[in-house]
Amino acid sequence: MARAQGMDVTLTESALPEGAPAFLSAAGWGTAVVEPIPGDASARRYFRLRRPGSTAMLMHAPPPGEDPEPFLRAARWLDGNGMRAPQIYAEDTAKGFVLLEDFGEVRMREYVDAWPQDEREVYRHAVDALVQLHRLPPGPFTAYSLTEYQREARLFVEWYCPVQGLGVDLASWTRAWEEVLGPLLARQRPGVTVLRDYHAENIMLDGGLGKQGLLDFQDALVGHAAYDLVSLLQDARREVDPELERVMLAHYIAASGAEANFAEDYARLGAQRNAKIVGIFVRLWQRDGKPRYLDYIPRVWGLLERDLAHPALAPVARWFDANVPADLRAQLGGTFNV
Repeated sequence: MARAQGMDVTLTESALPEGAPAFLSAAGWGTAVVEPIPGDASARRYFRLRRPGSTAMLMHAPPPGEDPEPFLRAARWLDGNGMRAPQIYAEDTAKGFVLLEDFGEVRMREYVDAWPQDEREVYRHAVDALVQLHRLPPGPFTAYSLTEYQREARLFVEWYCPVQGLGVDLASWTRAWEEVLGPLLARQRPGVTVLRDYHAENIMLDGGLGKQGLLDFQDALVGHAAYDLVSLLQDARREVDPELERVMLAHYIAASGAEANFAEDYARLGAQRNAKIVGIFVRLWQRDGKPRYLDYIPRVWGLLERDLAHPALAPVARWFDANVPADLRAQLGGTFNV
């Protein structure tokens, strides 16, 4: 990452959102060196702040498109329940500013890519963190309802199918998912806290392999324990060996005491999540002008096909057979003219 010029915030105002220098000065960080952090799929922006002996992160989630309140609520709940969320130093929710703890620059993804001999241990710690989270009573978040599952799954037919010229049967898509997800709904009560984006790029190795800091949890809901495990082990952005996935799934089941049908529900949510992600990546290209996410679609499509092979996914698998041509599926989602 490119480091900003070594001068205090008040002199680098052009690198910061309007109002940030005053916010940082009031929080005692007015002379910090600012390092912009490259953006991702959202409109949120991040800056690393450095001053002698300490660092912090500035998050800007500007209204009306963004709202830092869900992040703050989830961070405080996680931190108050023994999970490793960043501490909040200062906030101005009306302007979208949050000053928070800096977990450093060592993400799980880059670490395991550089040190593959530690991959299994790092993933085991990440799975153990989920076991710890799932032993807690569910947090103060909205329930993951069938309506929400359907809304997410519909992103596939709303964005991917039109761009591929596929005229598909939306009503039968909805019915297929209702049939697949219906049995899961009863088993997710009373539910666990679902972070919804738990993967190797959102886990920081904060001072050791077993000290994993959590990021990007502002969309937390209360739902099924398999969801975040799928997010981790069927990672859209990093190749996870199927054998590692199998071992970590077995480790979670043994450590958590999950019921016998957990692996079945894992496949159900894997297919739902992967269908959603394909739609989101196309939307990021078509609506938001971010075509780089298209490169991930073949991996996600391959994971989706694996999940569809599970007998529990038979209604959705039949929909794919009837609505998505075999040659497009063989190309792992096809190609796009960017």
